[in-house]
Amino acid sequence: MAAETLAVHAGTYEDPVTGSVGTPIFQTTTFLLDDASYGAFSDGSLRDVPIYTRYGNPSQWSVQEKIAALEGAESAVVTSSGMSAIASTVYALTNRGSHIVSAYDVYGGTYNLLRDDMPSAGREVTFVDANDPQAVKSAIRPETQLLLFETLTNPLLKAPALGAISKIAREAGALLVVDNTFLTPVNMRPLDIGADIVVHSATKYLAGHSDVTAGAVVGRRKFLDRVWAQTLRFGGSLDPLSCFLLERGLKTLPLRIKAQNDNARRIAEYLMTHDAVAAVYHPGLGGARYAAMESENYRGCGGMVSFEVKGGDAAALAFMKRLTLPYVATSLGGVESLVSMPGNTSHSSLTERQKALIGINPGLVRFSVGIEDVGDLIDDLRNALPPRCEESDR
Repeated sequence: MAAETLAVHAGTYEDPVTGSVGTPIFQTTTFLLDDASYGAFSDGSLRDVPIYTRYGNPSQWSVQEKIAALEGAESAVVTSSGMSAIASTVYALTNRGSHIVSAYDVYGGTYNLLRDDMPSAGREVTFVDANDPQAVKSAIRPETQLLLFETLTNPLLKAPALGAISKIAREAGALLVVDNTFLTPVNMRPLDIGADIVVHSATKYLAGHSDVTAGAVVGRRKFLDRVWAQTLRFGGSLDPLSCFLLERGLKTLPLRIKAQNDNARRIAEYLMTHDAVAAVYHPGLGGARYAAMESENYRGCGGMVSFEVKGGDAAALAFMKRLTLPYVATSLGGVESLVSMPGNTSHSSLTERQKALIGINPGLVRFSVGIEDVGDLIDDLRNALPPRCEESDR
């Protein structure tokens, strides 16, 4: 079925007592024990039987089935945050003495986890340019167990050649984990091109309303059982109310993504024409960094636009203060537009040299485009950016 249909119907729990159209909120920490419960303890199937909400809850199961259906996956686990999803996955699918390959410009939290925590946990990490498959291949070692990349990098929106990277992972006998937060399964399904596991910060587009913090991991059941067990040990389970909010948000995901895809493309095209903008980063503009985006794998380019304001950080900060519609705030993927500067937020822990290596230049703004009228958003950008040369000459 189409994503629009799956988003509404997949996973919905049909309550046999009340006939509730929507999945009820099972706001309970524990459930009555019965023969099935005791059997689950004895045969290790605690994930599938209602016993204790940290192990599993109908609210969790419902939203997990919906996300798995959208990604075309066998199984899913929801967690308390995107970083909980990533950390649980990395720890569950690697062990001491192993090696991980990832990108210089993964999300800042992911980079910090890999750089700061993995060495003390006995895992080595090599960072490479995600857009250079040969660099990825050269980084592989006999002990490489995991490759971790993103469908679009944050904040410069590079599109790695995931098909080529998946082939490298298979040849190395390693697992490929893909963070699909920026594109969502509406625009791309990484499992279809060879990824083993997909992770999401469900806080962003999947929930879509800036009112819940959650993560998700999807893939084959044999991998997800390991991730689920690791999530239990970390204590990263998602509470029932957050599951309800996430499932509610998912029902409109395809509609929201379509609007955000269209808005972002038009805004990127407008920014390309403005004298006060030094560079614009968006897949819809084409170019070498998007050569790997084969049309059959990408159904849209996402709702993110990054651009550099001439004049550096001071000019970019002044520009953001003049905006009236987008909120100056971190995060992304909500129905409302948000702007921030990665250099002083998500990537502030990096040194100037590290920022330069990634390509985070002074004046870089990350724009999470919402579902507002695109004409209103462009008018607001026009009023907030410094005047064009021809306008200032009048």
